[in-house]
Amino acid sequence: MTNHKRPRFWLAIALGVFILVCLLEPLQALFNQALLVNQLEGLGYSAVFLFILVYSIATVLGVPGTILTIAGGGVFGLFWGTLWSVVGATLGAIGAFLLARYLLRDWTKSRFRRHKALVSFHQAVLHKPLAFVLAVRFAPISPFNIVNFLFGLTAIDLRNYATGTFFGIIPGTLAYTWLGVTGEEVLQGGDRLPFFLALGMLTLLSLLPMCRSHKGT
Repeated sequence: MTNHKRPRFWLAIALGVFILVCLLEPLQALFNQALLVNQLEGLGYSAVFLFILVYSIATVLGVPGTILTIAGGGVFGLFWGTLWSVVGATLGAIGAFLLARYLLRDWTKSRFRRHKALVSFHQAVLHKPLAFVLAVRFAPISPFNIVNFLFGLTAIDLRNYATGTFFGIIPGTLAYTWLGVTGEEVLQGGDRLPFFLALGMLTLLSLLPMCRSHKGT
């Protein structure tokens, strides 16, 4: 097997790109919300395309998108910020899914084969694939980036995976985007009540899966 076909080869490339992203000063905004907001606001209409592109690449590389989502709310507002974050996260999730399924399958299997969630994923996607993806994506506390790779190891088809991801992450993305919008208002001396309402919504979404599992026991 040639080097370019080995999973470790592609993993090394991904790691190298990730390190490069972290070292380049303009891209350090990924980890700095204030800097990210300032850079996006100065780009005009092209900010939308750059935001979606960066969000997608960051998701494929396993970078948490929380800061990007909150910053998106501060730059684009509640509706558009939620939409652009959902689009970017979904595209990145599809990219990670395809990497796990076709390029890094052996490595991903060796990494996650003992993961308890993988067994549940295999069983659930055979019965109700779309409903299962929606349920997993609905909870903001689920490890989004890990889940992307886990789904790539199952037999689920891309259409159900992409559809479930897109619609399933809307509530959590909306809550984080709302935090970004209301956080900007608080920093400017505005009303704090919407910020706490957004925080409450995020907390509620995080607790719902726990309440559901508790009822099932």
